[in-house]
Parts: sequence; structure tokens; C-alpha cells
Amino acid sequence: MLTKADRLAALRQSLAAQGVDGFMVPRSDEHLGEYVPPSGERLAWLTGFTGSAGLAIVLPDRAAVFTDGRYTTQVAAETDAAHWERRHLIEEPPEAWLREHAGELRLGYDPWLHSEAFLKRLAGLNLTPLTPNPLDAIWHDRPAPPAAVVLPHGPDLAGESAEAKREALAASLRAAGEQAALLADAHSVAWLLNLRGADLAHTPMPLAFALVHDDASVRVFLHAPERVPEATRAHLGNRVAIEPRANLPRALGDLAGRAVRVDADATPAWFASSLRDAGARVIAGEDPTRLPRATKNATEQEGARRAHRRDAVAVANFLAWFAAEAPRGQLTEISAAAHLLMERRRQPGFVAESFPAISGAGENGAIVHYRVTEATNRRINPDECYLIDSGGQYPDGTTDITRTLWSGPDAAPATLRARYTAVLRGHVALATVRFPAGVAGPHLDAIARRPLWDAGLDYDHGTGHGVGSFLSVHEGPVAFSRAARVVPIRPGMILSDEPGYYLPGHYGIRIENLLLARDAAPQPDQAKPFLEFETLTLAPYCRALVEPALLTAAEREWVNAYHARVLAEVGPALEPAVHAWLAQECAPL
Repeated sequence: MLTKADRLAALRQSLAAQGVDGFMVPRSDEHLGEYVPPSGERLAWLTGFTGSAGLAIVLPDRAAVFTDGRYTTQVAAETDAAHWERRHLIEEPPEAWLREHAGELRLGYDPWLHSEAFLKRLAGLNLTPLTPNPLDAIWHDRPAPPAAVVLPHGPDLAGESAEAKREALAASLRAAGEQAALLADAHSVAWLLNLRGADLAHTPMPLAFALVHDDASVRVFLHAPERVPEATRAHLGNRVAIEPRANLPRALGDLAGRAVRVDADATPAWFASSLRDAGARVIAGEDPTRLPRATKNATEQEGARRAHRRDAVAVANFLAWFAAEAPRGQLTEISAAAHLLMERRRQPGFVAESFPAISGAGENGAIVHYRVTEATNRRINPDECYLIDSGGQYPDGTTDITRTLWSGPDAAPATLRARYTAVLRGHVALATVRFPAGVAGPHLDAIARRPLWDAGLDYDHGTGHGVGSFLSVHEGPVAFSRAARVVPIRPGMILSDEPGYYLPGHYGIRIENLLLARDAAPQPDQAKPFLEFETLTLAPYCRALVEPALLTAAEREWVNAYHARVLAEVGPALEPAVHAWLAQECAPL
């Protein structure tokens, strides 16, 4: 077994043996997803960096890890500066770095791990596809691929049968003159066929590919098809075939002469290349399930409300416990996160966390996507900030909530209260905005930043992301972000509202609720339809960190109304002592 110090050298030796000078190692797996199974953690195995977004580039005399602003501190802590340069994915894109440093070098890549859209950004470089992946050849203790049981997700939870979804997708293909669509995103396969599973720790789905035909038949390809039980096969019906992944080359060959839709951003380059080699006509187009999946139907919307109410009970119990225990100085980042998980496990239907909890005290809270380990775990001291970002997976919905807390017992400093209140004001501004139909997430991102910008402050991450329905906690195509695609927000979409402020070496502040987009009541002389948001998350803000004098009258009125709603909807499910704490925390400002 190779040590971390030996892995980079071993990879370079393997590359030289294959006649290439460099290699790219992304965070994603064959489904190009954000979350990957242990067998897909190639970037972490090679570099030590465990964040959810990144890319390593290995050249003969230098190597670099690229990641975004969420992970600037984390990548520095987890990688060895003697071997790895740390680069900002946005400020210094990999393609620019490669053009400066790679020159005429022959650069290898695994065509299963990069999209065709990404490879086009590298046009002009000397690229060579390598299969099998040379890193896998030296990863001798690589875990086996996941093979959890594949389960049905019935219409009582999905709100629509898989057959109806297949028929609608097939009709869209026929209207476009396309004979098939390739789905490489496992979320899309799970949504379309109403399937769920446990191939990933926090996203309840099987890792599968699918070919959807214009007659509504589907071929599904996954590792170990025997894990699909008879009940699930009956749920799918005889128009859906379950096949091993080894059948994919032959299945693509069967599409010779046909028009096949492929999402160039969400599909490994291997697929388009194989289809063209087989004589198929590749049609560039968006994954046809993305917008329908992001637009929750009435059943999914009501399920989200139920899931958030149950989750809110766990969060209230945790917050009351934290308020009592934190001033004693005996809690740690791990013990606090473990207590919240225990509270969630007590809730009906809880399946798993929707992502590993971000539990950061003091300076660790300034690491945007900090993941506590036994090595980094620190005590939560009295009188400091503690940031907890967490969520739950329930069969009827997915939750994601962030609260920044004050450990007490003394009052928080005035400067900290001012920063927290600025973040809260931006959070409220986005939650309360009314906007015309056709507006997209990038258009609204600045609204949440305005109070921070007024103080000369900002944060280096998007303001919010889409959220799935008992699927990924991060779901496209909508997002509140300057870097997001311009996709109009539709009623039924669920997005997070999470502005923040981070002072490296001291503390981090983030406040997050989930919002459900809905039609807004018309106003007199309204020229076009407008939308607004319903807040799904139900948990109090940290009263010790709010400075009421810095809120406008309208902002204070909204916070008071929200707190009254939290108490009314969550309070009846709490024990008397927790109810009393919540009533105090939710009292009018």
C-alpha cells in the first residue's frame, strides 16, 4: 500500500510508462456528480484534499490542485505544499494554467471522468484519453463499487408514476426528432424511474446510467444488476430493462444511424465519442429531466413541508441543548454534530444526513465547507461563534439548514453582532423579494449581498443552490450565484438562502433556510406574473447575535412574524423545557 508521499511519484511513473507527460484527476466519478462513493474518491486518495469540488493536474515537474473559494483554507490544510500548488478554480482556471505550463506536453485524461464541454475548453492542448485509468492501477486498496439494494419510490411520494414520466420524456424526444436520450446523471435516472437506493452515503439513489427511447422504453445500466429485487423490477414494468454496465458499448452500438441527445456538460466524454464511432448522430441538448426534476409537483411540495416540520423538531431540541451546554465549555465540534444527528434519528422517517455536517467553532467556522475530523476536532469554547450547517434525508423531502450560534455566557461583541445582523438582513431580503417571471438566480444573488457590500464586505461562494426531493441536497440547474446559468426560476423550485461572512482565523457566519418558489398574488396594474418565496425551514435565528437597532422596521417585523410561525408550528411537538426555551428565543425583538 502506497503512502500519501509515494502516490504522486507512483502516478508519474505509471504515466511515463504509458508515454504521457501529465494527467488530470477530477473530484467527480463516472456520473460527474458532486458526491462520489469511496471507490470514486480519486482526488482525495492522490492529494489528501477531501472537498466536494476540485481538480488535480500532474505534470512531470509540478502539480496543482484547483478548487473554489469554499475550500481555500481547507485545501491548504489537507495538501502538502511541497508537492501541490494550490490554485483558485475561478480566478485561475485550469485551462489557463495548462496553457502556461503544459506547452506541448502530452496530457492524459480518463474520458469517463470529464465532460465533453470541459475538454473543449482545453482545445489546442495535446490531450490523450487513457482507459483504464492509470491512477486506478496504482490504487491497490481501492474500495469495491457500491452495490446497495435498488428500491422503488412510489407515486405517493413522487407525485407521479414512472410510466407517466417516461411517456412525457419520450414525447419530448419525438417532438425534437430524436430517437433516444442518454442519462449519465444518476439523479436523473432515479427521478425518471422513481428509484432510490444507498450507493452514496448522503444521497439516496443507485448509481446508474440510462438510455431512454422515443417509445418510452428504457435500458438501465448499473454495477451488479442482481441487486434490483423483484419488487423493484415489478415497479419498473417490462418496458424498463436492467443490464450490467458491461453492456453499454453494445447498447450504444445499437443506436447507429439514430439521433441521440447527450448533455455535453453532464455526460462523460466517453459516451459521445462511442456514439459517434458507432455511427449515431449526437445531438447536443440539456438532460431532459433537469427542469422537471427541479420543479417539484404538489405532492413533492407538501412532502417538503412535512419533512421540514419534523426536521425542525430535531433542530429545536439541539439548539436548546446547545444553549444550556455550550457555556460550560465541554462541547466539541464532533460531539455537537453527533448530538444533532441523534436528534434527527429520533424523527419519524429519517434516513440519513443529507451531507456530512459542517460543524465549525471559532476559526474553523471561517472554513466555508469545513469537515471536522478527529485530527481537527476542537473544543467549543465559551464566548465564541459556532457554525453548524446540516440537513436530513426523509422519504418525503430533503432539508438543509445553517445556524450560527453564540456559545455564551457573556454577551457577544458589538462588531460580531453587526456582522451577523448584516448577514441576517441579506438573508431576509432574499426571502422576501417579489420578482417577475423570467428572473433567474444570478439576477437575485446581489440582493442578499447588499447589506454586506454597504459595509465593504462580501463572501466567496454562491448565495444558494437548488435542492432535490429525497435526492441530492445540491441540485441544478437553478442557483443564486453570479456563476450560475441563467435559468428562470419556476414555481415549485426549492433553493437555499445562505449568505455569510467569514473572518479567517477568527469566525464564520452563515444563515441558511430553504425557500420554495411560488406564484405571488397579483398587484394592481401588474404587467406580468410575479413570483415569491415560501420559507420551508423552521428554526429561530440566534437572538444573542442579532442587533435589533440595525434592522429596519420591515426587517424586524418579518423576523418577528417568522419566529411566531416557528413557535406555532414546532412548539406543540416539543417537550415543555424545550418549548419554554423556544418561546424565549422567538419572543418579539
